Amino acid sequence: MKDYAIKVDGLWKMFRLYHEKNQYLKAAIAKGRRGQYEDFWALQDVTFEIPEGEAFGIIGSNGSGKSTLLKCLAGILTPDRGQLVANGKVAALLELGAGFHPDLSGRENIALNGAILGMTRREIENKFDDIVGFAGLEQFIDTPVKNYSSGMVVRLGFAVAINVEPEILIIDEVLAVGDEEFQQRCFQKIEQFRREGRTIVFVSHGLSQVSQFCHRALWLEKGIVQTLGPAFEVVSEYTGAAHHVEHVETSDISDEPLDRWGTGEVRITKVALSSLDGRDANTFESGQPLKVRIEYEINSPVAELVVGLRITHLHGFNVFGSNTKRRGLTIPTTSRKGVVNFVVDSLPILEGTFDLTIDVSDNAEVNPYDHIEKGFRFNVVQNGTFDEGVTRIGGTWSI
Repeated sequence: MKDYAIKVDGLWKMFRLYHEKNQYLKAAIAKGRRGQYEDFWALQDVTFEIPEGEAFGIIGSNGSGKSTLLKCLAGILTPDRGQLVANGKVAALLELGAGFHPDLSGRENIALNGAILGMTRREIENKFDDIVGFAGLEQFIDTPVKNYSSGMVVRLGFAVAINVEPEILIIDEVLAVGDEEFQQRCFQKIEQFRREGRTIVFVSHGLSQVSQFCHRALWLEKGIVQTLGPAFEVVSEYTGAAHHVEHVETSDISDEPLDRWGTGEVRITKVALSSLDGRDANTFESGQPLKVRIEYEINSPVAELVVGLRITHLHGFNVFGSNTKRRGLTIPTTSRKGVVNFVVDSLPILEGTFDLTIDVSDNAEVNPYDHIEKGFRFNVVQNGTFDEGVTRIGGTWSI
């Protein structure tokens, strides 16, 4: 017996992109040729293997080939080259409700869609109540689907597909739709599948879901595999590439950042993010140390100097802010150059991407000498724990 659920070896998939498409048969005959096109390879030499019982994530930007790959795995598309083997019954949650007939009732569409997905009539009859109950459509089950809301159609489509009881479950972004209560039920059902040892292939732009839900992940870009490995490592690498900015942690600040202002009496000359051993980095592990080193130069005499920083989540909300004045530290202004360090012994931030703002000002904190807004980006990853939210608050579980 094979120990893998899915094996993909050198997979290629091509589509034709037409630049000039004949609209009528008469025009095609008159031109004596077909419309002009070029070959577009949506997948290029994709190779990976998924063991039985593993939750496997696929990430990448829009148009990277994720959905094409899933359609190949589900048997909807046929690869042009390479080999694909799936051991076990496959159910694909790609476009929920796409096969429903609008003029048929929910009851009739359950029978139709279940048959398309490979269920026997007896299986459909035995699972009918479970399907309707999961979708929460008992009151509307004999109503034509064309009168359903889009959310009702999605719920019914998911309920049918999830009750196929597959060995391999393929999910493409479908959990991003529906209300909060429906999404929770979906995740509970999928978690049940994972506990039962079924194989799950999961595509989502929700990177935290991929990190927490999947054992391993594959990063696909322009149809080419970029990285394959543990989910949190792949997500971290993808996040850093997707939100790359020029970091200045290892060099002086010479180029003017886009968001920088100030009166100029004091100038920030260098900012470095590092671990406590001094190694510069832009990716840190939650709960581990972080050090921010800020170098400055006084160009004109000042009586007071306050150095501060602010950490902002990539989604825009502030996570933390502090400065030397609030911590009771007085900075001497007699030397022309100076260094201020901010050290966090245990980084209390969960996984995500964050921007760092640096500011030097007078004691009133209203007249900045130099301010660099969100000029330095860093990533935080979790290793071994997969808590939710933004802040790491510690705590222990016990029985």
